[in-house]
Order: sequence, then C-alpha cells, then structure tokens
Amino acid sequence: MQPVTQYAKSGDVHIAYQAFGEGPINVVVVPGFVSNVENYWDEPSFARFLTRLASYARVVTFDKRGTGMSDRVAELPGLDQRMDDLRAVMDAAGMEQASLFGISEGAPLSVLFAATYPDRCRALALYGSFSRFSYWFPTEEALQAFFGYVAQAWGTGGSVQRFAPSRADDAAFQRWWGRNERLGASPAAVTQLMRMNSQIDISAILPAVRVPTLVIHRTGDKAVSVEGGRDVAAKIPGARLLELPGDDHLYYAGPNAEEISDAIEEFFTGSRTHVPVDRVLATVLFTDIVGSTEKAAALGDQRWRDLLDHHHATIRRNLTRFRGREVKTTGDGFLATFDGPARGVRCACAIAERASWHGVTVAAGLHTGECDFSGAVPSGAAVRIAERIAQCAAPGEILVSSTVSDLVAGSGIELTAGRALDTLPLFEVRRASAFAASNLR
Repeated sequence: MQPVTQYAKSGDVHIAYQAFGEGPINVVVVPGFVSNVENYWDEPSFARFLTRLASYARVVTFDKRGTGMSDRVAELPGLDQRMDDLRAVMDAAGMEQASLFGISEGAPLSVLFAATYPDRCRALALYGSFSRFSYWFPTEEALQAFFGYVAQAWGTGGSVQRFAPSRADDAAFQRWWGRNERLGASPAAVTQLMRMNSQIDISAILPAVRVPTLVIHRTGDKAVSVEGGRDVAAKIPGARLLELPGDDHLYYAGPNAEEISDAIEEFFTGSRTHVPVDRVLATVLFTDIVGSTEKAAALGDQRWRDLLDHHHATIRRNLTRFRGREVKTTGDGFLATFDGPARGVRCACAIAERASWHGVTVAAGLHTGECDFSGAVPSGAAVRIAERIAQCAAPGEILVSSTVSDLVAGSGIELTAGRALDTLPLFEVRRASAFAASNLR
C-alpha cells in the first residue's frame, strides 16, 4: 500500500510529498523535470526501487512546484525557489539532514543545495546528471523536435523511446509512462518548464560541493549524454563516477537497474567522510553610495548622518525581506551574503530603488562562489570578486558575474551583457520580476 501524500508549505505554495521507510538514514529523491509521487507506485519496477530504498532509509519523494500534485504557479521557479521547496519538504518531514538522490534535471538543484547547505546534505548521489542544458538537448533543432512531440503527442507515452528504450515494446509500461506525462504536467507547462531549463548552467559551482558524491550514468543514455555525468564528476572534488552500459535514462528501467540500486545503497550506507561546513556556496553583495563625499559636504554633518541612518535602515529591512545576512557596513555601503543568487539580485534592486527615494544613488556588485565562514567575516575569492565587481559598477548600476547570470536563469531577472572584469564577463541587471520577488521570502 503506497504512502499517504502530504503537503509542505513553501511560501504560499503547497508542495506534495510522501514519506516512507524507517531506516536509520534519511534520503530525499529529487525528481527529474516532471513527476507525480502517487503514480510512481503503479509501475512495478519503480515501486521496487522505492521499496529497496525504504528498506534501509527513511525516504521522501516530492513533486516540484508546478508539476505533479504540487500547486500550479503563474510563473515557474528558478533554482532559488526550488531550493526553498526542497528545504520546506525536509522541514515538514522532520529531516534536519538527508542524503540527496538527484535525478536528471533534479541533479543541478541537488548540487546547488549541497553546496549551499552542506550541513543539511549528508551525501549526494546523482543519476543522468548534467551541468549544462546542452548535454540534454545539444542543439536548438533537437529542442524544437521535443516541443513538437509535446504539442502533438504529450500524454501518449511515445517519449519512452528516448527515456527507456529497453521498455519501448512493453505496452503496459508505455501506458503507464503516458499517464506519468499527463499527471506530471500539461503540455503548456512542459514547454514553459523546458524553456526555463534550457538556461541551466551550474558549471561554476561544481567545485564548491564538499559532500561525498557519487555520479552514475549509462554510457549510451539517449536523453542526457554521458559526457554530462563525466563533466559533473570531474568538477566536484573527490566525486566518484560510475559508468554502466545501457541507453535507458530511467534508472529503474533496463537490465542493470538492480546494479544501480546496489551502488546507491552501498554509497548511502557506507561510512561518512567528515564534511567541514565552514566553507559554503553563497552569493555576496557589495553596495556603495555614489559620490558620498560630495553629498556629505553638501548636506553637512548632521543631515548626512540622518540620511545614512535612513539608508542603513532601508538596507536592513530589505536584507530581512530577502533573507540576507548582514556582514558589515563599509562606511556608506554594505557587505551581505545570501543563500540564493536571485534573492541577492532582487535585494540589490530593492535597495537601489529605495535609495533613490532619498536622493541617493547606489552602485552594487554580486558574485556567487565558495566562501569561508570560519571567521567573523566571510573570506575567500568570492568576496574579493564581488567587491571588485561593485567597484566596476557605474552610478545606479547593479552588476553581476557570469556565475550569477547562469544561476538566476528562469527566475524573471533580465540581464544585459556588459563589460568584463579581467576574464570574468559581467552583466547589468535590467529588471527583477516583482511577482517572483513577492514569493522569495
């Protein structure tokens, strides 16, 4: 009998999840691009995989917002909000820490979560993973062909040829897969989701992962090239790569599905390597009031101090709103960190807008990278780079690194290519979606 579906609240959105098993460790299954937690159990091979997991772990499965049994949303989320949803599910299930099993499109989310919250991630197993969308759809023509399938045949299960070719002649499996398509998302939602996914690029953050990692990939995977898994494993420090024969993308299909289950169980239940949690992925923001010396001279000491007090209060309100961490003031500017890049960009936009109400012009710079939090003030290359980006910003300009640009893809933030800092491309923020900002708390 399948587990009861429950709901975790993430902001104003309800995320459907199931919790089952009573093993000594926690495992969260982070799904691919569409899923339905109740439909899982109607396919024997999938149910067998989940039952195997539950034999040694307490397991949580969930549907990402906009898919499956979770709330539909007007705008599909970026990786920041997806991390919020994953954390909300873990909290609702009472999991302070868990091992993550990230599947296909769920792998980039799992990687970002593990790098940002290493204290909550015990280990990371990735299957059919990729760092860039091009490992999934290498050309625009291939993506358009998929959109053609979605428009004409979504819900028929015809895509089983790509996702599980070993089951292509199994009529019962194709009927189940077609139902999985229909229950996972509507054709319009799938198209919107895939357009957002086409912007995924987490290459720059892979070296920041510090938890034990296993990368599993079939060498002939017809959906995501094995080169995607090889790239992920090569860039995550200490990651182990397990390549297996076969061309199925679904891990529970194919003649070596049990071998995949064996590898995951051995990895998750083996001895844990100590993971230092003082080095984590963070988005660093520097702000500065443009022309502060001249402004102070024109206003006089008292009026200038009053203005600074108002400005600092405004910044602190917005840091609270966007869950930023104030590190220190830098005279007339601020240094702050965030656990999500889109949140940091929106905070910078809000600060710049409010500052203009007081007749103040702000310049800001943001970068996402690994930071050392062992001291009172975070340190490391990411902090230095963010500070230099802020120094490059013109009056009223918010500049972000290419790493931030890659990670906010699909989050409603508009960027334009600008100049470069040494060899690092910089982008200017043109717009941050008000809708998304209201849901990023």
